[in-house]
Amino acid sequence: QVQLVESGGGLVQAGGSLRLSCAASGRTFSSYFMGWFRQAPGKEREFVAAISWSGSSTFYADSVKGRFTISRDNAKNTVYLQMNSAKPEDTAVYYCAATRTVITTQKSRYDYWGQGTQVTVSS
Repeated sequence: QVQLVESGGGLVQAGGSLRLSCAASGRTFSSYFMGWFRQAPGKEREFVAAISWSGSSTFYADSVKGRFTISRDNAKNTVYLQMNSAKPEDTAVYYCAATRTVITTQKSRYDYWGQGTQVTVSS
């Protein structure tokens, strides 16, 4: 089992940058595929980015491709989401998630979730 704790959220102006972190407990972090999702008020939780256990493979939602970067440091049991060129439509609660099965964009395939961190992008 793994516990996830997100941090780094806050208020940023449009065009600005923010880096989210997700710290994982446990000694098997490197065996998990990790993902970032977000949920805006009144909307479904949606996929943002995913990364393989080694970091060699990454996937992004079209809405963030070229602006966001997912990365991980297995020595620190941490996955990151670098958000650049932020837009007001990026405003949401951001969640990290973990799965052992496969790198995927489907939220139903993830077994563990953090509590979320709020990101607000002002125009």
